[in-house]
Amino acid sequence: MIYHFLVPLSAQIGALNVFRYITFRSIYALLTALVITIVLGPMMMRWLQKVKCGQYIQDEVGEMHKCKAGTPTMGGLLLGFGVLVSTLLWADLTNIYVWLTMLVFAGFGLVGFVDDYTKIKGKQNKGISPKAKLFGQLLVAGTAVGLLIMQPAYSTELAVPFFKNFTPDLGWLYLPFALLVMIGASNGVNLTDGLDGLAIGPSITSATCYAFFIYIAGHIGMANYLNVPHVPGVGEVTVFCGALVGAGLGFLWYNAFPAQIFMGDVGSLSIGGVLGFVAVLCKQELLLIIVGGVFVFETISVIMQVSYFKVSGGKRIFRMAPLHHHFEHKGVPESKIVIRFWIISILMALMALSTLKIR
Repeated sequence: MIYHFLVPLSAQIGALNVFRYITFRSIYALLTALVITIVLGPMMMRWLQKVKCGQYIQDEVGEMHKCKAGTPTMGGLLLGFGVLVSTLLWADLTNIYVWLTMLVFAGFGLVGFVDDYTKIKGKQNKGISPKAKLFGQLLVAGTAVGLLIMQPAYSTELAVPFFKNFTPDLGWLYLPFALLVMIGASNGVNLTDGLDGLAIGPSITSATCYAFFIYIAGHIGMANYLNVPHVPGVGEVTVFCGALVGAGLGFLWYNAFPAQIFMGDVGSLSIGGVLGFVAVLCKQELLLIIVGGVFVFETISVIMQVSYFKVSGGKRIFRMAPLHHHFEHKGVPESKIVIRFWIISILMALMALSTLKIR
């Protein structure tokens, strides 16, 4: 809205020309989302406590988490509000990619909200069934990717990291591939969200990393120089990424150990889903394995644990899955686990950025 109000005035007031720049608006989208989440945080926590949206702790997690029972959850509503309001204020709202990104973010958030609400208000503290959750994710992701593929400027070619001229065209197979990326990322963030600040830290790092990728993909000069796929107009999504980073930092203000609020599925599913979609937008889908390495490790640990448990007749590889609970049961303090996972996330994001020159 600010963009559409001030940019037309730049012809008369030269100083307003700065609002044309994506980088400038991305920075202020970050700051706006940060302020919104920090200012509204206390009110959101009081409201969640009033409507009795407290965290339920499962018995298998152990006694070490029992003290967290009742902590306000569904804090993803706060994060989502900050992201969407900031994006609406600072982005060019005539850009189709911005609207598709917000659709994914809000759609996955809605699926998470239904799951959280059912979990909190249900008699057995269980959310919606895995099939219902998957259907909701498929519906949102399928709609967004279907509309994306219809855009004339978008290609179904796949960019492969470390290979300069190898870009296979997946054709109709690109749709299920993109859905796998988005739903896998969504569930990966969801599985990681088990300790105070654990999921939001790597989410901030990943959003920052993809802000660079999405800006480069939308800038024809940089894209050609770095030999990455150019998607005209997609650079505007950098503003959304800035808002996501800012809202994430604001949420971390209250989610850091000891957490005053949890994001819930409404937060983790929306963040993971939109990170996957942004990766699809800028044609860096495979790099999400590196950028979101922490989420990948956590997901693989669950797959390994469940698979080995079934084939071995009840034996386990880890003391508990996801991986962060394994270290927790080995006696590593929660805050140390979180910080170490953050460090790993930062290093992997830097590694992903380095692939821009390793081709």
